[in-house]
This record gives sequence, structure tokens and C-alpha cells, in this order.
Amino acid sequence: MNRLSLMILMVGALALAACNNPQRGFGAGGAGGQGGAGAGGITSGALGDPNDPNSVAYFNQRIGDTVRFAVDQSTLTPEAQATLTAQAQWLNSHPSATAIIEGHADEQGTREYNLALGARRASAVQQYLIAQGVAGTRLKTVSYGKERPLAVCSEESCFAQNRRSVTVIGAGAGV
Repeated sequence: MNRLSLMILMVGALALAACNNPQRGFGAGGAGGQGGAGAGGITSGALGDPNDPNSVAYFNQRIGDTVRFAVDQSTLTPEAQATLTAQAQWLNSHPSATAIIEGHADEQGTREYNLALGARRASAVQQYLIAQGVAGTRLKTVSYGKERPLAVCSEESCFAQNRRSVTVIGAGAGV
């Protein structure tokens, strides 16, 4: 392999590695809100203590970072709305926190269909949070479609786990 081919291969590998983290560049805290206490009082050394109401771990575990959807739906259930109301309250009390809302789908259907469905799910969550007073400039959406399943099997129990939206908290300000 000549030197030019090797350099092109290395640049390509680095570019792919950079694409692996969708939160890169979104807020000062990066993925999971890492980076210590921010202006909004967020504590997140790693993710923080799930008993500390100012930690990302508290948001993820006590409030809940995930809402589920029915088959082929992006409509929020009453359970999802209750979780999102609590998310909005937490976000409103931590004004420096940003969030990436991930939309996911199960493995049924085409890649393109599931990417669009994931986008609709993420958008539904974003719009609900905005309606609850969270500034839209603090929220970003991304769809993974069926590309990042939590459970892998061809049964309804797995499909149900993968039909979701996840709110990922960052500690930085702005989008």
C-alpha cells in the first residue's frame, strides 16, 4: 500500500470515528453531561449520584430519560406525557442543561421508514417539552431509526423496548 492510500485510509477512519458520537460539539458537557457542575447547578462527574436531584443520573434514573411508543406511532401516551412533564420541570430548573432527543424504532420496516418514524417520535417529544416551557434552542433531535436497538430478537417484547425516544442531557449552554 502506498503512502497516499494509507493516508486516505487513516483520514477515513478518523472521520468515521468522529461520527460515532452524535453529541460531540453539543454543549460544553458532551455526552451524558460530563464535566462537573455547570451554571445551572448540574453535577455530573461521570453521571453523578442518582440521589442528587441536580445530577444527570437522577434525571436518567429517577425522572426517566425514555418514553415508549405504540407500533408505527409517534403519539405520546399518557405515561409518556407524565414522564415528559417531569423532564420539562427538571430542564426548567437547570437552565444551562441542553438535551438531545433521540428517536428510535423497532426492526420492522425499512431503514428509511424507521428513520422517518424515529424523527417523528423525537419531534413529538421536543414539541411537548417546548410546550412545557423548555426553550427550543436547548433541544436538538436525532433519529436512529432501527440502528441502535436495546433488545435484539424478533419478538414483540424486544420490539416494544426499541420503540422509544431517549432524552440525553448535556451540561453546556446553547446548541
